[in-house]
Amino acid sequence: MPWNDQRPMSPHLQIYRLPLTALLSVLHRATGAALFLAMLIMVLVLLALASGEKYWTVMHNILSSWFGLIVLIAMTFSLYYHLCTGIRHMIWDLGLAMEKHSLKKSGVLVLFSSVFLTLITWLIAYQ
Repeated sequence: MPWNDQRPMSPHLQIYRLPLTALLSVLHRATGAALFLAMLIMVLVLLALASGEKYWTVMHNILSSWFGLIVLIAMTFSLYYHLCTGIRHMIWDLGLAMEKHSLKKSGVLVLFSSVFLTLITWLIAYQ
């Protein structure tokens, strides 16, 4: 049977907007993967530190560049976001805050607290 271009297509992500809880779930998984990469970067940092001043200077220059700072800030956000969503899931495991309005409020709280904790951490780091 030949392909018919006139057939209606099933709506997908271009049509439907994912609910906040679905977006936060995807972000939770993405930050988990980012934390794995952050762990590898941490191993490289410790390896450079243990290898001597020459290697540490190179690593320090990479991490203190604009790109390195973006990576470090993203790692910090990933850590706080994953922590906050973990706490949110622990509350759900207790059977609390499972109503629809509570899910949205806790999702927004997780986002704001993650951004806030990231900002506070970097403000303290640069004092």
